[in-house]
Amino acid sequence: MRRTRHLLAGLALTAGLLAGAVPATAVPTPAAPAAAAPSYTWKNVRVDGGGFVPGIVFNRTEKNLAYARTDIGGAYRWNQAASSWTPLLDHIGWDDWGHTGVVGLATDSVAPDRVYAAVGTYTNDWDPGNGAVLRSADRGATWQRTDLPFKLGGNMPGRGMGERLAIDPHKNSVLYLGAPSGNGLWRSTDSGVTWSKVTSFTNPGNYQQDPTDTSGYNSDEQGIVWVTFDESTGAAGRATSTLYVGVGDKENAVYRSTDAGATWTRLPGQPTGYLAHKGVLDAENGYLYLAYSDTAGPYDGGKGQVWRYATATGAWTDISPVAEADTHYGFSGLTVDRQNPGTVMVSGYSSWYPDTQIFRSTDSGATWTRAWDYTSYPNRADRYTMDVSSAPWLTWGASPAPPEQTPKLGWMTEALEIDPFDSNRMMYGTGATIYGTTELTRWDAGTKFTIRPMVAGLEETAVLDLASPPSGAPLISALGDIGGFRHTDLTKVPPMMFTGPNFTSTTSVDFAETKPDTVVRAGHLDGGPRVAFSTDNAATWRAGQEPAGVTGGGTVAASADGTRFVWSPEGAGVHTGTGGAWTASTGIPAGATVESDRVDPRTFYGFAAGAFHASTDGGLTFTAKATGLPAKGNVRFKAVPGKKGDIWLAGGAPDATYGLWHSTDGGATFTRIAGVEQADTIGFGKAAPGATYPTLYTSAKIGGVRGVFRSTDAGASWVRINDDAHQWGWTGAAITGDPRVYGRVYVSTNGRGILYGDTAETGGGDGGTGPGTPTGACEVAYKVTNQWQGGFTAQVTLRNTGTAPLNGWTVRWTQPAGQRVTQAWNATVTQTGADVAASHLSYNATVPPGGSAAFGLNGSWSGANPPPTSVSCTSGT
Repeated sequence: MRRTRHLLAGLALTAGLLAGAVPATAVPTPAAPAAAAPSYTWKNVRVDGGGFVPGIVFNRTEKNLAYARTDIGGAYRWNQAASSWTPLLDHIGWDDWGHTGVVGLATDSVAPDRVYAAVGTYTNDWDPGNGAVLRSADRGATWQRTDLPFKLGGNMPGRGMGERLAIDPHKNSVLYLGAPSGNGLWRSTDSGVTWSKVTSFTNPGNYQQDPTDTSGYNSDEQGIVWVTFDESTGAAGRATSTLYVGVGDKENAVYRSTDAGATWTRLPGQPTGYLAHKGVLDAENGYLYLAYSDTAGPYDGGKGQVWRYATATGAWTDISPVAEADTHYGFSGLTVDRQNPGTVMVSGYSSWYPDTQIFRSTDSGATWTRAWDYTSYPNRADRYTMDVSSAPWLTWGASPAPPEQTPKLGWMTEALEIDPFDSNRMMYGTGATIYGTTELTRWDAGTKFTIRPMVAGLEETAVLDLASPPSGAPLISALGDIGGFRHTDLTKVPPMMFTGPNFTSTTSVDFAETKPDTVVRAGHLDGGPRVAFSTDNAATWRAGQEPAGVTGGGTVAASADGTRFVWSPEGAGVHTGTGGAWTASTGIPAGATVESDRVDPRTFYGFAAGAFHASTDGGLTFTAKATGLPAKGNVRFKAVPGKKGDIWLAGGAPDATYGLWHSTDGGATFTRIAGVEQADTIGFGKAAPGATYPTLYTSAKIGGVRGVFRSTDAGASWVRINDDAHQWGWTGAAITGDPRVYGRVYVSTNGRGILYGDTAETGGGDGGTGPGTPTGACEVAYKVTNQWQGGFTAQVTLRNTGTAPLNGWTVRWTQPAGQRVTQAWNATVTQTGADVAASHLSYNATVPPGGSAAFGLNGSWSGANPPPTSVSCTSGT
C-alpha cells in the first residue's frame, strides 16, 4: 500500500521571499536533450512507474497531447508515437529540489505549445524554498519561472485534488492558481509572467487534515483546490464570464463568479460536510459534476458523495453511485466523455481493500455501473481484464484471498481522464502507476475490456541505496514504497520486486565483496521482519530474525566473505550476527551508519555524530577512531574494494562542516579532499584504462558548481559528467559506479528513479597527472545538438591528441551569422562581437593524453544558424 512518499527533511536550503504582486524571474533552461559532459548519455534504469500520479491533463484542441504530474518526480508529456512519457523537469537543480513536486498542470487549448506547471513539494519547513509557476512555449522542452511568495505542496495531503492551475479557454493570457496555507486565489493576466492575489475572493479554506500535527504537514490548510471555467459563457479573446472554484472548506466548498472573477459568491444550496475534490463541467448539457470526500486524501477517504449542479437553473441532484452508508472511500477521480458528454466516470479513490472502484454513467449520472461487482461474496465479477505483462511487478508477488485480486484495479485513484478525442481511451493514476485502456466503450456493451499499464518512460521511485556487484546482476536497488529490484538488464522492467519479505521501503542493501551472491537488505515493514538475506545474488530471499525494539530498517553491512553481518536498525542499537540470532555490539552509538571493509571479513566500520568507529572482531566491539568529521547533516561512507582500510566519507551541512574525506588507515585519520566544497555521496566503479585505482563518483559541489562528478585519479582532479539539462533535483541518497563497465555510474534521485550514465570515451580517464609544462596538442568538434526557432544548443568536445596532459585549455571560434551565446555550462564562455572564447573550469582543466573534455551552450540566431567555419584550441592556464 502506498502510504506516503519519501520525505526530504532537514535539508538546509534557501529561497527568497516576495511580497505583493509577483514579478517574473526569467530562468531559461537548456533545450532538452542537451549533451552531457564529457560525452555522457543518461537513461533511466527501467522500473516503469513506482509512484503516485495525482494528475493527468489532456489538451482539449489537439489530439494526443497529454501531460501527467507526479507528487515528487516532476511532470511528463505523452509521446503518442512511442506510447511513452517524456520527462520535462530534469533541469531542476539541487537548490530548487522542491520544484520536482507538481501540484498543478495546465495545457493551453488556444495555443497548444504552451504548458504551465505549479511546482513545490512541501508547505512546511521540510522544503525551505517557495513555490513557483513554470511556463513553457515549446511543450516543456524549455521553461521560464515565476517565483511565488508562498510554498506549494506537491507531496502534501490533498495533492490528488485539482487541478489548482487553470487557463481561461477563451482568453489564454488569463490563468488562475489555487494556493494552500491561507494564501487564497491568485491570477495572472500576462500568460503566467506575473501573479497577483485575487482580493475579492475572501475564503482561503480552513480544512486541515490533522490540526494537532506540530510538524505542519497534516495541519496545513488545503486552500483553494481547483478552478473550472464554463466555456459556454465566453468568446475568443474575451475572458470567460463564469468560473467555479473549489475550496478546502467543508461548509463552503464551491464558489462561482459570473463576471470573469471580479466578484464571487458561495454557490447556494450546495452539499456540506464534505470536500469537493474535483469539479468538472459539461458545458454542452449545462452540468457541473462534483466528487466529494470527507477527507483530503490521497489515502484516507471514508465517506463520499457525487453531485450534479445544473448551471442554468441552480438545481442540485445527488447522483452518488452508491448510498453514503455503503461507502468506505471518498470520491475523487472525475471525468466527462467530451465526445459523448452524458457519459461520466468517477472513482472511489481510497479503497486499498479489497480494491478501488470505478463507476460509469451514460445518462449524466442518473444510473451507474461498476467496474466490478460481487456475485456471491467474496467472489466478484470484473468488467475488465488486467494485463500487466509490461510491468509484472504490479502483482506485488501476492496471492490474496477473495475478494482481493492481484493485480489490483488500483488505489489512490484520484486522476481519471477520458481522452477528449477518443471515447475508447481512458487513463487513470494510482499509487504506483498509470493504467489505461483503449477499449473503454466495451464497458457499455457488456464486453470485457483490457486495462494495461500506460506508464513507460515515467519513472517515479525514490531511491534510498544502490549496489553494483562485481558479478551477477549489474544493479541491486533499495527503493522507497516498492522495496527494490534486482536488475539483470537495465533496459527492461524486472519481473518482480524483492519479496519474501516484501518491505514497504528498503533502506539499505549490501553484498559480500568476495562472495557477491551473498546479499543482505534492511527496510520498513509493519510488524517485521525488517532484515532479509539472499545467497543467489538477490534473486530469492529469506526473512531474518531481529532483536527486540526494532522499528525500522536502518543500515546493514555484509562482511567481505559473507559470513557475518552488522545491522544498525531503527529503534535498537547496532548488532552483529551470522544470519540468525543477533548480538548487541559495544562501543558504538545506536543509530550509527555501518559499512564493511571490502577485504578483511572481520572489519566493520560505523559513523555517528562526527566520530568514526571501527571493529576488528566482526562487529562485536567497536573503537572510536577519527573525530572532527561532520556532526550535522547526512553522512555516507564506503570502503574501497580490494584495498583494506581505504575509506571515503561524504556529507555534512551547508551551515557546518561539509565535504569529502579519505582515510587509508582504517579510519584512524582522514584527510579532507581539497576543492570539494560539498559532497553527499561516494561510489566506486571500474578503473579507467591504464589506472589501478577505482573510478570515484560523487554528487557534490566542486568549483562552485553542483553536479555529478567523476575522478579517475583517486580524487586529485574531478570532472562534472552531468549538465544543466540533467540535474534531477536532489541526488544525495546514493551513487555507485559499475565495477565491470568503465565510466558507467548509477545515480539516485528522490522521485525520478535510478539514472545511469554511460560515456563514449575509449581513451581512458579525465584525471590529471600533476603539474607540468603544457605541451599537449588538441582538436575540437563543434556540434549543434538541438535547434528551434531563434535558438539552439551546441556541444563542444575537446580531445587531447598529444602525449602530455593539457593543463588548462581555451577553445576559440567565430560565429559566422551573428549568433549569440546566451548560456554555457562546464566552461567559462565570453563573446566579443562574433568572436567566442571558452575556457576550462577548475574541475576540468586537466585533460590527459587521449582524454577529452566537453562543454555545452545555448545560443540565439536569426536568419540562419551555420556552424563556425573554424574552431581552434590552445593549452595552458
